[in-house]
Amino acid sequence: MKLRESLKHKKRIVIKVGTSSLSYENGRLNFQRIGQIAHVLSAVRNKNIEVVLVTSGAIGVGAGRIGMVEKPTDLAKKQALAAIGQAELIKIYQKFFEEYNQTVAQVLLTKDVMTNPGRHQNAKNTLLKLLSMGIIPIINENDTISTDEIEFGDNDTLSADVATLVESDLLILLSDIDGLYSADPKMETSAQIIRTVDKITPKLINSASGASTSFGTGGMATKISAAKICVEAKIDTVITNGNNPFTVFDILEGKEIGTHFVANHNKALHNKKDHE
Repeated sequence: MKLRESLKHKKRIVIKVGTSSLSYENGRLNFQRIGQIAHVLSAVRNKNIEVVLVTSGAIGVGAGRIGMVEKPTDLAKKQALAAIGQAELIKIYQKFFEEYNQTVAQVLLTKDVMTNPGRHQNAKNTLLKLLSMGIIPIINENDTISTDEIEFGDNDTLSADVATLVESDLLILLSDIDGLYSADPKMETSAQIIRTVDKITPKLINSASGASTSFGTGGMATKISAAKICVEAKIDTVITNGNNPFTVFDILEGKEIGTHFVANHNKALHNKKDHE
C-alpha cells in the first residue's frame, strides 16, 4: 500500500493554521482565508471525519485591533493583546462556520494539560465529547494566563500535543511554505521539496530554520519537532502551504501535497507489504 494512500482513510484529524496563513504581514486578518478554512473544514466534517482546528493569531489580531504593527516583548502586554484578540478571533470563526451550519467550541489550553494527569484527562474527555457531538473544537493556547512554566511556546507543539491528546489519525500543519525542502528555497534556487520523510534525524532537525513572520512564533524547526511527537505516537503528519486551504482535500485523497512525515505504524505496514 502506498504511504499516501493511507491518508484516505483518516477519521479524526487535527488541522493547525499558522498566523501567516490567517493574516497579512501588518497583522490584519485575511477574512477570505478564514472563510476558505471554514469551508474546507465544514466539508471534511460533512464527510463524517472528525475535525479539530488549532489556530494561531490571537496576539496578532489583538495588536491589529488597537493599531500595533510589531509583536510586543513585554509579557503583560502580550497577555492583554491575547485577551483582546481571542475574543475577536472566535467571533469571526463562529460567523464563518455558521454559514456552513457548523457549530464550533472554543477551548484554551496551557501546557499543564499534558503534564498534570487530572487536567489531561479532563481536557481529553471534553474534546472527545465535543467531537462525538459533531462539534468542531477550535483550540488555542491560553496566552492570557500562560507563563514560561505552563506555555507551549508555539502552536506547532500545541497542535501535536492536541493530536496525541485526542488520539488523532492525522495532523496537518498549514504553513507559509509548501513543505520541507532540501535547503532554504529563499536562499538556494536548487532546493527541492521533500515529499516523504520516514525518519526524523538530528541532522534534519538541525537544518530547520526559525519563525518567518513578525507575529508568528514557529518555523520549520517547530514543525519538525511537532511531526516527531506525532509520528512517535503513530500519527501521520503533513506540512503544506496554508495559502490554499483547499489542498486539505488533496491530502485526504492521497495526493502528493506538501511533506508527509510517516507514522511509525504505517512504515511497518508499508515495509510488510513490500516484502509480501
